Amino acid sequence: MVPYIAKRLLAAVPVLFGLTIIVFLIMAMIPGDPATAILGSYATPENVEKLNRALGLDKSLPQQYLIWLGNLLQGDLGRSYTLNRPVLDEVLERFSATLILAGAALLICSLAGLLAGIVSAVRQYGWADKIITVLVLVGISTPSFWLGLLLILIFSVSLRWLPVSGMYAIYGGGDLPDLLYHLTLPALTLSAVATGVIARLTRTAMLEVLRQDYIRTARAKGLKESRVIGKHAFKPALVNIVPVIGIQAGFVIGGAVYIETVFQWPGIGSMLVTAISTRDLLLVQGGVLVVAAAYVLFNLVADVVQTLLDPRLR
Repeated sequence: MVPYIAKRLLAAVPVLFGLTIIVFLIMAMIPGDPATAILGSYATPENVEKLNRALGLDKSLPQQYLIWLGNLLQGDLGRSYTLNRPVLDEVLERFSATLILAGAALLICSLAGLLAGIVSAVRQYGWADKIITVLVLVGISTPSFWLGLLLILIFSVSLRWLPVSGMYAIYGGGDLPDLLYHLTLPALTLSAVATGVIARLTRTAMLEVLRQDYIRTARAKGLKESRVIGKHAFKPALVNIVPVIGIQAGFVIGGAVYIETVFQWPGIGSMLVTAISTRDLLLVQGGVLVVAAAYVLFNLVADVVQTLLDPRLR
């Protein structure tokens, strides 16, 4: 198992290297002059030229990339010019808030999606299957940002059950119940699409397993249906579901960008929106790179878990 994990880690290295190139080139292609945007009303030709030299923007594009990559390999993502603090410190602080939101959403969509998919497969063509199918299609088809605004309108504005925005209460709070209170709406919104995807693929995987001969044999032996489903059918189906959950974990991290904007969640998504509007390129590069690296890591973990469930993959 250790050689397999080592092989997967080595395979992730060129992927991460390619990500650094893509992130750098995308930031370089953004129109406008970063120095002019940073200086604002002080953007005289002399000041712009001086700042370009300080930022290394007067060098060629390959030279800029090599300098940035060399600093990156040393754990230095640069310094945010709008926040006047190291990019790495800001990104890690914001990413911790994003991980809380994404982790809660992933937990919700995994449990709800697995349960809905199993019930839909066991009750194929029944009322439960039809209701779940309709709900899943609505969840997949509904834009997350619109769903977030709708939930705010219902549960925050009309019913006044849940807060509109933020991670903690402005006055007081700051404990776990306060966090969960503010986390409910954004986590539910962020998990909607992923729940539908996991539920549909769980249904497909379970139906394929339930048609196997050994399932018919288990039922013919007189085993309880719950034991047949839980012990004999779910684990083989889970082998095909785990990679989907890993992919959805990456989508949840990416989807947090606009969900954090809707709910004013102080995560890396809202940080990126602000950094892009202020042309803080180093902060944008650091944030995008961390999100992309997290996506690769989640898929790596999903591959390892799938291998543990199915030794034949080794």
